[in-house]
Amino acid sequence: MFTYAATLDVPCHIVEYLARLLAAYRRQIGTPRRSRALRPFRQAVLALRWFRERGRVHRLARDAGISQATGYRYLYEAISVLAAQAPDLHAVLDRCRDQ
Repeated sequence: MFTYAATLDVPCHIVEYLARLLAAYRRQIGTPRRSRALRPFRQAVLALRWFRERGRVHRLARDAGISQATGYRYLYEAISVLAAQAPDLHAVLDRCRDQ
């Protein structure tokens, strides 16, 4: 089986942070426990590998043991979860004006 920790050049706390966000998102949408092909940590690794390596989703999915379609779904879900953490444009402009 493919080992993720050895190949991902990202601090572990970042992977864990994204995994916690994904787990919270899954609870929010009511995903039953253990109903997904990947747990949140492995989904976070898949997404972060995509960001770091600019890898092909079919390769990342194959390494994770999932289909290409599931790989895309998991990738886009992780990107959406991360994007939801970003401040909106008005908040950033207000903060810049105040500084």
